[in-house]
Amino acid sequence: MPVPDFVLSLRRHVGHARLPLTGVCAVVLRTDRGGPEVLYGRRSDNGLWSLPSGIVEPGEQPATTVVREVWEELRVEVETERLALVTSDPDIRYPNDDVCQYVSLTFRCRYVSGEAALGDDETLEVAWRPADDPPADLDDVQRRRLAVALADDPACVFDR
Repeated sequence: MPVPDFVLSLRRHVGHARLPLTGVCAVVLRTDRGGPEVLYGRRSDNGLWSLPSGIVEPGEQPATTVVREVWEELRVEVETERLALVTSDPDIRYPNDDVCQYVSLTFRCRYVSGEAALGDDETLEVAWRPADDPPADLDDVQRRRLAVALADDPACVFDR
């Protein structure tokens, strides 16, 4: 996955130290083909299925970021419905020893248009799956994001 230029610039100052970043995650819900379906991409960096996600660029609104990321990675147009979950994720240590901690904003999104397809080299495969049947290798963090976004409660969940 390409590292955004602004992160490379920050790394010149902080080295490998923990870098706090804002990330977004999309739970894209499609209901026009029968039962509700959720959009997933299989990541090229680890081969695992996941919900679409990305980093908020400087000056960009998070809701704009999530729409952009879904389009860039999976070629589907979406509309954000609500902010579902706000969490601070555990540190991630990358192979080059860079450490990041993401404040993650999970949005519930509504499918608007487009055929799910590969949009960039960050994704190996795309798939719509029934909302109640996520990929087996979806990790616990992603499963929680999915569950909160699919719940009928319109309130955003804030971890404490």
